Amino acid sequence: MLTLIVGLCVAGSLGVRAAEVEVDLSKLPPPSTKKDLSFEKQILPIFKKSCVDCHGPDKQKAKLRVDSLEELLKGSRGEPVVVKGKSTKSKLLIAVARLGDPDEAMPPEGKGDPLTKEQVGLIRAWIDQGLKK
Repeated sequence: MLTLIVGLCVAGSLGVRAAEVEVDLSKLPPPSTKKDLSFEKQILPIFKKSCVDCHGPDKQKAKLRVDSLEELLKGSRGEPVVVKGKSTKSKLLIAVARLGDPDEAMPPEGKGDPLTKEQVGLIRAWIDQGLKK
């Protein structure tokens, strides 16, 4: 069993105060087998549907925006949420896969449907492929 200790937030989605949370990486959906994934074509539509209401230009919970690649790369409160080429070290992936602290699962309980395994797999593959715009 693969596990990873990930620093996830105690207060506020993907924020700075970290607590050690054990994450079972074997529960992560596999990366999509699709090649040449890009933020604009495959990832942004997922974020627009499920994330932008709370992490977009009008509202930035945890000071995180996902409505553009440039904003996403700024992270949350100055801390990165994606690590280029390393999806299993990306806080964003752990949050949308709902594997870390239940209080940090995205979208939060009651605030929208969880992302599908296919959507999480696309995000994972996009991160692993280098965060192409």
